Amino acid sequence: VQLQASGGGLVQAGGSLRLSCAASGRTFSSYGMGWFRQAPGKEREFVAGISWSGGRTYYADSVKGRFTISRDNAKNTVDLQMNSLKPEDTAVYYCAADAQKGYGSRWNEYEHWGQGTQVTVSS
Repeated sequence: VQLQASGGGLVQAGGSLRLSCAASGRTFSSYGMGWFRQAPGKEREFVAGISWSGGRTYYADSVKGRFTISRDNAKNTVDLQMNSLKPEDTAVYYCAADAQKGYGSRWNEYEHWGQGTQVTVSS
């Protein structure tokens, strides 16, 4: 599966952005999906994950209650709605797919990665 992330941009603190990840391939619905982010000089960080059916989600504590992950298997997309953004959310955001249907926080369990989209939150 190939992944293409979009929707990043510059937003003021307290604002919202919606990231989208479009996947190619007919087997998208069999993948667990995740969003990760990486800020300059920092390690890659898990943000959110969603099961193959969309029925289960998992969030990092730092974004719980502010971000929502969702997927549409008919459209081969997974989205990340980000509300109440903070300057510390500034990073390049990546979507990832796990063929083993996982949607956890370990980046090395995901086999496929998108190219990343920049999110910048100004104070």
